[in-house]
Amino acid sequence: MVILIQLSVALIGGLLMSRVAKKLNLPAVTAYLVAGLLLGPFCIGGLNFYHLGFNTLEEVADLDLISQVALGFIAFTIGNEFRLEQLKHMGAQAITVGILQAVFTTFLVDLALVGLHLIFPDLISVSSAITLGAIAAATAPAATLMVVRQYKADGPMTKLLLLVVAIDDAVGLVLFSASFGVASALEQGSISLKCVLLEPLVEIVLSLALGALAGWLLFRIEKYFFSRSKRLTLSIACVLMTVGLSMAEFEVAGIQCGFSLLLVCMMAGTVFCNICDFSEELMERIDGWTAPLFVLFFVLSGAELDLRILSNPMVLLIGVVYILARSLGKYFGAFSSCTLTRCAPNITRYLGITLLPQAGVALGMALTAQQLSDGAVVRNVVLFSVLVYELVGPALTKRALMAAGEIRAEGRTNARRKNPPARAIRLSQKNA
Repeated sequence: MVILIQLSVALIGGLLMSRVAKKLNLPAVTAYLVAGLLLGPFCIGGLNFYHLGFNTLEEVADLDLISQVALGFIAFTIGNEFRLEQLKHMGAQAITVGILQAVFTTFLVDLALVGLHLIFPDLISVSSAITLGAIAAATAPAATLMVVRQYKADGPMTKLLLLVVAIDDAVGLVLFSASFGVASALEQGSISLKCVLLEPLVEIVLSLALGALAGWLLFRIEKYFFSRSKRLTLSIACVLMTVGLSMAEFEVAGIQCGFSLLLVCMMAGTVFCNICDFSEELMERIDGWTAPLFVLFFVLSGAELDLRILSNPMVLLIGVVYILARSLGKYFGAFSSCTLTRCAPNITRYLGITLLPQAGVALGMALTAQQLSDGAVVRNVVLFSVLVYELVGPALTKRALMAAGEIRAEGRTNARRKNPPARAIRLSQKNA
């Protein structure tokens, strides 16, 4: 009963806050995150008023399965952007930009935080500094996708952005595994090639293989159903199963094997969209079904942000340096790589701004980094940066897409009345 009340309050709170955000010309994603903060344990939830919100962070963590499922559908949707005809036009650009901007961001954050260590040795260790540098490469696909969907952004930059965000996950995984292996070696005095190179490569290969199998099986089974509702049900079941399987972990010959949820679901969506001739129609139906799920995802993301970190001056100092260095790294990394690949001027100028949001992937990396001697510092810095980026990032993404001319001016719509066709609008304007 309590969970149902909390979920309903989260949905209603998110929707009500979106009306306020619309008046302020802010993306709905920002509204959902703010609603989560207000309903979280450091605001309304802390009042313990008949579960009108989330009383503790543990209550939010108990609903983590909803966030995992939402990420699975988000990744599956982004995977549908990897269509072969599109990859032929900008595949090389996306791969080049995705890799170079991530590596440049990691390098710049490493440089800034190691410099901070040299000035204040007791503030942050070298191992934590290089680990944070790798975490900085990660970009949150969820916020980016929601802004694109809300404003129906479309154009060369939007297409490139979704491809780069997807590639970013694989690159970030490799960078983090290598950096964390080096950081552990600095603390233990020995380096393991298995942890630095082998295990992350195994994880990527296994994730891509599982995703490809899931996408192929979905296509094969879908052929036996012709009803739209049954195909939709089967697609949802397939994504749920893929999310569940991607959580599995096992050991083979001393090698820790696991999967990246985002990579698995992205690959499933990629394979499915390229071998199924009715994938676009099916994705439109899935988008409608997942709308409430995505609202819950962002409200829960806002509720789990720990505001207690704002009272720690040390975390704030490291966090400010981290945010500034990461922002510069993303912008100039994208700018230089876009210039190298001869992207259009608008893409070169604005793509880096759209890569700022950071959330779930970074938090997962920070959880692993807690094994370091001062891993708590890494976690708190990432929490602080997520708080800033998730509240500011979506609005910046929207502005960048508008500046690039890929978001059209919003018009009023009414759910109770069918909107007139564009031709009728032009005729009425002409007669007026």
